Amino acid sequence: MKKHNFSAGPCILPQEVFKEASQAVLNYNDSGLSIIEISHRSKDFVDIMEEARSLALELLGLEGKGYKALFLQGGASTQFLMAAYNLLQTKAGYINTGSWSDKAIKEAKLFGEVAEIASSKDSNFNYIPKGYEIPTDLDYLHCTSNNTIFGTQIKEFPSSNAPLVCDMSSDIFSRQLDFSKFSLIYAGAQKNMGPAGTTLVVIKEDILGKVERQIPSMLDYKVHLGKASMFNTPPVFAVYTSMLTLRWLKKLGGVAAIEELNEKKAKLIYSEIDLNPLFKGFAATEDRSNMNATFTLVNEDLKETFDTMCKETGINGVNGHRSVGGYRASMYNAMTMESVAALVDIMGDLERKA
Repeated sequence: MKKHNFSAGPCILPQEVFKEASQAVLNYNDSGLSIIEISHRSKDFVDIMEEARSLALELLGLEGKGYKALFLQGGASTQFLMAAYNLLQTKAGYINTGSWSDKAIKEAKLFGEVAEIASSKDSNFNYIPKGYEIPTDLDYLHCTSNNTIFGTQIKEFPSSNAPLVCDMSSDIFSRQLDFSKFSLIYAGAQKNMGPAGTTLVVIKEDILGKVERQIPSMLDYKVHLGKASMFNTPPVFAVYTSMLTLRWLKKLGGVAAIEELNEKKAKLIYSEIDLNPLFKGFAATEDRSNMNATFTLVNEDLKETFDTMCKETGINGVNGHRSVGGYRASMYNAMTMESVAALVDIMGDLERKA
């Protein structure tokens, strides 16, 4: 039976990427060696790293604009710390739209004053705050573009005189934006790029070197930039698989092409949520995420029936986060229309049976 994997992460990747990566695990480039065992200093891997970094900038439209790409370790959670370590001298502003923003704020408070500019915590983060004022004395302003747990997504980013820092872990490469508005972007690979184990960091170089504190080498962006992401042994397989996924995306037509598909998938499932009286959406309509659709059953007595229907159809990973409950359909770049249609079909079947 075909599995339809709606897991929030680690998540689905393109089948052709899985096939090429699995072959490379056995024998990379007919070298007689696995991608997992080749030297990270070898030409083979240096070429992989350079292509991955180059593709990231190309797909974001940031080539030749003063940006560099890094593939690091530690997940977005380490970036909560690194961003503040490298940029926060006196005061930073944070827009709190969910659990990950909360965690980023906690880390930043270790290094200076943190102003929570706006928050949607008052309504369990089911909307994106709007109409807030941004102080003019910030070292940087931080936001989270997409909130996997609550199914919200920023549609219009704030404008500020401070450098804009964004956690794009769950919607990187999924939609067209003017990425030059951001001075620092970071994203864990395990949603739209590759397996867990590496984190893409895209930095405008001129924002660095402005804090007075001494930064440990492993947490210093300038050190990693100086070593082209090779300061220590990189996560070879995760970087390689991310590179394959970025190749796949470029061949598909880039971010513009995948955005069109993502909008169709989102429209299909949200239409069913809105029209089917057995379901209701969690996130505010204008802030709904194209990556993570969150919804609940109106009548919880139907849960067992619906869960069984999901299992019998091969629907996997749709249980909602404990802080929201209900269901969450994560529809990252590699998710097909076929899989979204399979979920929508059983939602309709449930209505007909009820």
